[in-house]
Parts: sequence; structure tokens; C-alpha cells
Amino acid sequence: MKITTSSIIFLLTACSSASALATDTPRRVLVTGAAGQTGQHIFRKLLAKPGYAPIGTVRSEESRQALLAGTAGIGATDKDATPIPAESVVICDITNADTSAIDELMNDCDALMICTSAKPAPTGEINEETKRPIFGFPNGQPELVDWIGQKKLIDAATKAKKDVHVVLCGSMGGTNPDNSLNNLGKITKSDGSVTGGDILKWKRKSEVYLINESGCPYTIVHPGGLLNEPGNERELCLGVDDKISGTSNNSVPREDVANVMISALEDESYRGRSFDLVSKPVGDGVRTKDYGKLLKSLDGKNSDYSLGEIA
Repeated sequence: MKITTSSIIFLLTACSSASALATDTPRRVLVTGAAGQTGQHIFRKLLAKPGYAPIGTVRSEESRQALLAGTAGIGATDKDATPIPAESVVICDITNADTSAIDELMNDCDALMICTSAKPAPTGEINEETKRPIFGFPNGQPELVDWIGQKKLIDAATKAKKDVHVVLCGSMGGTNPDNSLNNLGKITKSDGSVTGGDILKWKRKSEVYLINESGCPYTIVHPGGLLNEPGNERELCLGVDDKISGTSNNSVPREDVANVMISALEDESYRGRSFDLVSKPVGDGVRTKDYGKLLKSLDGKNSDYSLGEIA
């Protein structure tokens, strides 16, 4: 066999490609709250995206089966029709005292997407003064879910002793202690004292812990009012401290929140950033495609946690 220069180049190229395939393992990302609406957008998108092997966590076997069947959260839309492998969904309740399951999951992951949050629901009672429904948190008060539970996740990322990038979905409104969201789930005891609620204050506590105590690279996204409408159709706008220039709109589709959070995994400039996110109405402005350019619109600004109150 005659060895030519072109043969050598071919062999070197083939060996290089084979080596890349052998070492280029998918990036494992833990997505908490994967059966929820925003979390499920992220989970499904990562499943369909080359180079990722996401693990989605849910609270119960019922939630797991609903997610696999496409009946939980956003469900299986035509756009997000990638089948969910059963082995990619695990039961892990972050409110449990035992953290061994969380720790074990994080050992195999190099990124963490926190999409868990206390979820308010009507209690069936009516406030006699306002005549409005009273809301509670049947699956755990904000202190338990948005602070203690999220802290467990952050601690697990820290203990993994890797460069675990933590991307956290928070909420706008945190600079105002009197925001109406903080009143949800509050309970007045017989002695007049008040417990529960304060969801934005507990979220803020978790975020400050992530920034100041964890040592993990982080990205914190504070979306405005979440819309169950298609993403990729609007111009997105960023700001900080509940102030966003360029639009008076204060809402954003969940799918667009997912897009920004996934972009944070792929763009180093998103590390060490905390900001607010809304969108313009459909047809107003230019549809956002460049997420790096979007971040530059902040001119280096980050959320100021000296504003508002922390639980």
C-alpha cells in the first residue's frame, strides 16, 4: 500500500474525530421543578439540545408519571415533542430533611437549574374584609421551599467541589417589601402574630446566600409576570431592581425565561449576573435572537440586594 500525504492527512483527521467523540461527553444539568411550567420548558429544551444530558427532578411518583405522560405543566407540545426518557426523571423532594439524594445527584452534574418555588393555591376560604379568596401553600411555605429547600440545592452544588454553575429562577418585585405576593399564605395566629408568606423575601435570602456564601458561579433571573404563551416571538428587555427601560410591560412568556436561562449555561458573560427580565408585546420591537447582545444592554449592572427586605 502506498502511503501518500493525503492518506496521512485523512488518518490524522479520522483519529482526531474519534478522539473528540470519545472525550466529548454530554453536559449533565440538574433541572429542579421539571414537572412545573417554566422548569419543564428548560428540561424539554435541554433534552432536545445536542451536548446535554439533563436530569429532571420532581416531588412525587405522581408528578413523575404525569411528566412522562405529557400531562404535567406545559405538557408535550408539538414544538417540544422530544420523548422524555424515564431514566432522566427522578424523585427528589427538596423539602425532605435528608439531603443524601440531592448530594448524590449533584455529584454527577456540572450545572444546576433551580426552578422550584412554593406554589400558592386557594384554600377555599374568603377574606371577610376584602371578599377575596385566601391563598395558602399546600406543598410547603416559602420559607421551606424557597429558602431551606433551595439552600440544600446550593449546598449540594458547593459540596460537589466542581465548577457547578447555578442558574436560579427568581421573581421581580423583591425591592418592594409590601408587594402583594408577600401576603399570600400568611397566617394570623390567635395571639395576633403572623407567620408564613413573604415569598419574595425568602427568595431574596436564597439569592444572597448563593452570591455571598456558596462560592459557585451563578446567574439569577428575575422574570416579571409569567405568561403561558409561545416564546421566540418578542423583544426581550433586561433591567435591575424592578426598573426596566424600553417598555412598560411587566410580563414575559415562560418559554422566553427558559431560553435566557439556557443561554446563561452557554455564555460565560452571564456568570456572576443578577437581573430582571420582561418582554415587549408581540409585534412591538424586534424579536430577540442574540442573547449575548441582550445581556450587554445592562451595561454591567446587577441587582442591588441592599434594596427591599430579606427574610
